Amino acid sequence: MSAPVGAGRAPKVRLRTADKRSLSSQRWLERQLNDPYVHAAKRAGWRSRAAFKLIELDDRFHLLKPGRRVVDLGAAPGGWTQVAVERVRAREQGRGTVIAIDIQAMDPIPGAILLHADFMDEEAPGQLKAALGDGGADVVLSDMAAPSTGHTRTDHLRVVALCEAAYVFAYEVLAEGGAFVAKVFQGGAEAGLLTQLKRDFQSVRHAKPPASRAASSETYVVALGFRAGDRRLG
Repeated sequence: MSAPVGAGRAPKVRLRTADKRSLSSQRWLERQLNDPYVHAAKRAGWRSRAAFKLIELDDRFHLLKPGRRVVDLGAAPGGWTQVAVERVRAREQGRGTVIAIDIQAMDPIPGAILLHADFMDEEAPGQLKAALGDGGADVVLSDMAAPSTGHTRTDHLRVVALCEAAYVFAYEVLAEGGAFVAKVFQGGAEAGLLTQLKRDFQSVRHAKPPASRAASSETYVVALGFRAGDRRLG
């Protein structure tokens, strides 16, 4: 359940420049201290402000219905995993399943299965299928972003490549009618990916949830209605 964000907002914090703090670090810290979503995440117990992005996407597209089987790629620190667990009711016996995959170790999240693995490893789809048991995933999520180089065009290409890799994985594990949600950045290089998604899904939309910072070029591609019958084998 999403909570109002920004109510009772504290006065804006400005920091004095510290000798050992770079200007970019100073700006990042000020942004964090003044971000209502950061404070709301702490109050609600979410591991990151990004949890609100998934909450807002789910409120719009109804991805995480009770009982669904969800895979969260590059899940650390776990904010999206927490939301998925709550919304598919994974802590209730016989309800949804949430599997979080990350190359980084994560603290346990009640109700989630954590796989410490690189999703791009050729063995990863098999590990996931073993964890899911019978049937594929209903939803594959990816909020991953490649480390920034500071060069906008390069960063955009790296994010698109990561999104493409996430979809290669999702293509292997999604069940008929499943959904794929991934972060991209506006810039046009994702045209090839969108063509593939439009071929493989009934509906492909772009969405920028309110929790996504206005100054950021990030957006999310939301693909619904996976056509598993069209999956190429071999």
